[in-house]
Amino acid sequence: MSVIIPSEIIHTTRMSVAELRLEIAILLFQKGKLTLGQASRLAGMSQLQFQHLLASRRIPVHYDVAEFEEDLKTLREMGRL
Repeated sequence: MSVIIPSEIIHTTRMSVAELRLEIAILLFQKGKLTLGQASRLAGMSQLQFQHLLASRRIPVHYDVAEFEEDLKTLREMGRL
């Protein structure tokens, strides 16, 4: 599924598409809607890079066993494990 954001919205934010994806990834991670792995993929970063970004913004990383298992499942589905 794709989400289409009108160009006028992107223009209004004065952000690039990549910056907007990053901010959405951070917000969804903070709200507990995405795991660390999912949010880092949405942001187009490695998990380590995303963790560093979160730390620079003083956003705590909440990574529990359930999220770890979800990330393992995602990796298996992607054929990376």
